[in-house]
Amino acid sequence: MKRREFITLLGGAAAAWPLAARAQQTRMPVVGYLRSGSRAASSQVEAGFRQGLSSIGFIEGRNVAIDYQYAENQNDRLMALTADLVRQPMAVIYAGDNITAVMVKAATTTIPVVFRIGGDPIQLGLVTSLSRPDGNMTGVSFLSTATGAIRLQMMREAVPNAAVIGLLVNPANPNAELDTQEAQNAARKLGLELHVVGASNAQEIDTAFATLVQQRAHALVIDADPLFSNRRQQLTALTAHHTIPAIYTTREFPDAGGLMSYGASNVDADRLGGIYVGRLLKGEKPADLPVQQAVKVELIINLITAKVLGLTIPLPLLGRADEVIE
Repeated sequence: MKRREFITLLGGAAAAWPLAARAQQTRMPVVGYLRSGSRAASSQVEAGFRQGLSSIGFIEGRNVAIDYQYAENQNDRLMALTADLVRQPMAVIYAGDNITAVMVKAATTTIPVVFRIGGDPIQLGLVTSLSRPDGNMTGVSFLSTATGAIRLQMMREAVPNAAVIGLLVNPANPNAELDTQEAQNAARKLGLELHVVGASNAQEIDTAFATLVQQRAHALVIDADPLFSNRRQQLTALTAHHTIPAIYTTREFPDAGGLMSYGASNVDADRLGGIYVGRLLKGEKPADLPVQQAVKVELIINLITAKVLGLTIPLPLLGRADEVIE
């Protein structure tokens, strides 16, 4: 074999060699970073995660390796990626959303895991106590159900004449049933008619909007879900096309042309998750790290979109906004 051919073959083999194995040769701990969604939509939260890691002394490529894995909203692929990660010598696994955390919980009881979820980790079966998590898991939780009722109230404020409001959920999300119940309770208190539609892929999102138009929904609340975050361009385009004002869970939506969002800061939640991963890398145990509540919430309003929709946002609501896009 010629020298050039040998070098090319060697390079190809190195590229195919698992990151965990390569890092093990240099005694560098490897973090398995796993999400159900798309990496293209996750650059900001990845940066928040690395910021948390660096704040506790771990710099990617210097003293820690990160194996990024994304399932691109395919549950079968997520199951395969989860199984692959737990077979490798991971120092810690970071589970970046609800369905990922549930799958990782079922896959390993030995590898330390940090989850970052929107929901109650006890109800999801991840831990039995927030103050002293049992087993191999701890993490960060922002209670999206607690803010869901507030989003419905804000949508009512933004569109005072709205009597029929839609709620878009992903039935595959472990929190979907609870979120729906909370929204229905809030709608009854507000005297609103709530129509719940579900979507688990891009085509079903189109179908859900067609259903909402038939039901003459005046406004829309979009539940927290990785699929919806990854499809935010589609969602904001559909709300504009059908002239349906909508409120979302995170600021990425108003940045993409959505009307408004209210919820936890994803970037801050991942920063907190990165800090916990760093603490585990330093030798602390998951059971000694209480589940953190991400308390930073933000209201973002896009006045450019409001004008396109023909809406005048009430001044009291504008006054509560953390940021107004003009």
